[in-house]
Amino acid sequence: MWAYFERILDSSMFSPHGICLLWEPELIWLHVVSDACIAAAYFSIPFALAILVIKRRDLQFGWVYWAFAVFITACGLTHLLSIYTLWVPAYGIEGIVKAVTAVASVFTAGALWPLLPKILTIPSPFQLQKVQAALEQEEIKSRDATLLLQQLGDAQRAMRESMTRLTAVVETAVDGVILFDAQARILLFNPACERLFGYRADEVMNLDVSMLMSNERPSSTAHARRFATGESVGLRKDGSTFPMDLSVGQAWQDGDLIYVGIVHDLTARKLTEQQLQQAQKMETVGQLSGGIAHDFNNLLTVIIGNAELLSEELKARPDLRQFADDICESGERGAELTQRLLAFSRRQLLRPKAIDCRELLESMLKLFKRTLRENIEIETAFGPGTIQTFADRAQLESALLNRVLNAQDAMPAGGHLTLSTELAAIDEHYHALHPELASGSYALISVTDDGEGMTPDVIEHAFEPFFTTKEVGKGSGLGLSMVYGFAKQSDGHVSIYSEPGLGTTVRIYLPRAGAGESPADTPDNEEAAPRGRETILITEDDPFVRSSVTQRVEALGYRVVAAVNGTEALQRLRDDPRIDMLFTDIIMPGGMSGWELAEQARRIRPGLPVLFTSGYALETLVEQGRVQARAVVLRKPYRKAELAQRLRDAFAAATVTP
Repeated sequence: MWAYFERILDSSMFSPHGICLLWEPELIWLHVVSDACIAAAYFSIPFALAILVIKRRDLQFGWVYWAFAVFITACGLTHLLSIYTLWVPAYGIEGIVKAVTAVASVFTAGALWPLLPKILTIPSPFQLQKVQAALEQEEIKSRDATLLLQQLGDAQRAMRESMTRLTAVVETAVDGVILFDAQARILLFNPACERLFGYRADEVMNLDVSMLMSNERPSSTAHARRFATGESVGLRKDGSTFPMDLSVGQAWQDGDLIYVGIVHDLTARKLTEQQLQQAQKMETVGQLSGGIAHDFNNLLTVIIGNAELLSEELKARPDLRQFADDICESGERGAELTQRLLAFSRRQLLRPKAIDCRELLESMLKLFKRTLRENIEIETAFGPGTIQTFADRAQLESALLNRVLNAQDAMPAGGHLTLSTELAAIDEHYHALHPELASGSYALISVTDDGEGMTPDVIEHAFEPFFTTKEVGKGSGLGLSMVYGFAKQSDGHVSIYSEPGLGTTVRIYLPRAGAGESPADTPDNEEAAPRGRETILITEDDPFVRSSVTQRVEALGYRVVAAVNGTEALQRLRDDPRIDMLFTDIIMPGGMSGWELAEQARRIRPGLPVLFTSGYALETLVEQGRVQARAVVLRKPYRKAELAQRLRDAFAAATVTP
């Protein structure tokens, strides 16, 4: 092999290439310059490729560039050797270089053809421009889509916020909101409706809305259109009814017609209207009575004056003078009658001053014991603290004496009479029942008897002048009228609580004097009233009282089940195992008292807590056998704090009792 290279590299036998050109200078230098330029160009190409590959590491097929650089470098060497062989016949070296160049060119060409399809897939500048334009268009579309999505998101967020606000309004609305479709099926039932009608929302969904109205029974596909806006009668779950104002509107939802009903409870307004009508009637009667009393006083002035003059003139005739004296005495009695009329009409002149209610009752107790029959026992009961009122003492004494004499007439066979005084707070609830009475603290004087009692009809007319249930000649019918007029003129109030056969309690509320006394005299703060989550069965026959008690008990956190009498209460107790307490009035119509109801309820549910309520003193009820002395009794009227405390007392008493 070495001998082969020695023979090839031996140039002694060859002639330089210049001999072939006859050493023509122009021709020799033409070859030299041309080959030099070609070699220089060839040598510059590998440098450019090397710089490109080194700088662009991301180029595909980088090894091809290096192979091409080797091939071009070899080509450049062949041209340099062509210059060299013009003078030196080194044709062996030139052959070797050409062989290397051939190998490099064959390798490069052989590698290039398989890569040609892949190279053709590389995008051209035009294609890259089109792709770039497409990308820019897609970017614009993407920005538009992003903006659209953002706008859609903002719209959805605004809709959610709007729905949240609307839901909050509907959920917290004081009035009931019902949504129903054209077939009168209930679609929405807010918490106010649950409180008004006694149903849970899940109990009425997709049911006919007419089930909530006592005057709407038939149903049809067009039934919803027939619900009129205006006053109607609502029907509760327990079967009781209440007046309501119904406002119905319509709207379109997803192409379907829907209806929105707004229900406003008119119970308080109706009661206020009744109270206002009664007050207006009493005011009218008072004005009439005042006018009559004024004119009658004028007549009595003439009669009494002439009778006195006639009596002076008839001193010598005792027989005739007696007639004049009788006329004068009758006139004075008539004057007392007109004073009572003036008291009812609130036209008398009062001289109010601070009065200690306890001292007043103690001072009058001696008078009452001398005045009343011996078969009537009188007792007193005083609340804690100092109880002072601001009123006309003479008129107050007259009112109490009148009430005591009426109580004596109501107890022909004797009985018990209780005089009591305490501080009473008129809250917003009692003010709603009696709008003419302002809320606040009052001095309360109560007169309770266990006599014949009054029927509701008698109580309704008890304050009207000349109304009496006594026989002719035994009463003028102005006793309670005078008390009513005096209390109203003194910015106070009078209430009657009575049941036939049980007795009567007359409460006189008068403005309190010295309201800035010790905090011990003030009522408990209602905000601190104890609350609960138990279920209370309330039994009350009066619909207004039942509705009021239900609202007040629910406001304390309890769940309420209502019944109108003992029979219904027992049935609800059997049907609802969740009932935790019975809250019942003691005196109820239908032949079953609250005490009898409690006994039967405890047979069904042993150990059931029971809270009784009554308008009578507990002592009177115990003496008549109406209730046991250890029973928990809440006396009407009561404040929310008293109600809350008594409910917890009843639960505690049931826990302690074996």
